[in-house]
Amino acid sequence: MSQLDVILFTHFHVDHSADFPTLIFSSWFEERDRPLPVYGPAGNSLMPSTVGFVHAFFNDRNGIYRYLSELLVPEEKGSYKLQPHNVVERAESSAVFRSEHLSGYAARVIHGSVPALAWRVEIGGKSIVFSGDTNGEGAGLVHLAKDADLFIAHNAVPEGATGVERRLHMPPSVIGQIAQEAQVKRLVLSHRMLRTLGKVQGTQSEISKNFSGPVAFANDLDCFPVR
Repeated sequence: MSQLDVILFTHFHVDHSADFPTLIFSSWFEERDRPLPVYGPAGNSLMPSTVGFVHAFFNDRNGIYRYLSELLVPEEKGSYKLQPHNVVERAESSAVFRSEHLSGYAARVIHGSVPALAWRVEIGGKSIVFSGDTNGEGAGLVHLAKDADLFIAHNAVPEGATGVERRLHMPPSVIGQIAQEAQVKRLVLSHRMLRTLGKVQGTQSEISKNFSGPVAFANDLDCFPVR
């Protein structure tokens, strides 16, 4: 936590955001002495904005963990402050976040009715793109991932998924299409779930129909039951 430059949220579904207050609390046990920016999507009627999300935990009046309000309230003493920001539409070449070490770029992606972002992080001359949860529709992710050294895509549904699952997530064939169109150098499949467990060979086969570069499967299975 003392060396963290920024926190970037893709969206606020519980499995992508629930550990946030615990992570922030851990900073109390380190010697962080500079602000911590937090960037993520703006909200809608279903989801909080990034600013609203952070304030709901730590504001000094009715925050869930208001005893930690010194991390947020400017007038209170503390070693550092959280700085939440809502990401709005911007020019593709415009960085959302820039520090001495890295730059962060965002693109809006489609994840049902939930406001969602994909992120590109450039650091040390290399670029890493995180798809977040998305059904793969639209050109934003392809543009964001263009020529990326590493493309981390969510393998949350198998090929042939239908209904709500397909409206929320991209199957392997779509992941392969995006990786190929963006000409990424390496693909990592992350956010794997029980419904994709045991389907590595089929997933690899679907991806390879469009993308011929190296593919790796992250060891990060999210153990949610199939609905």
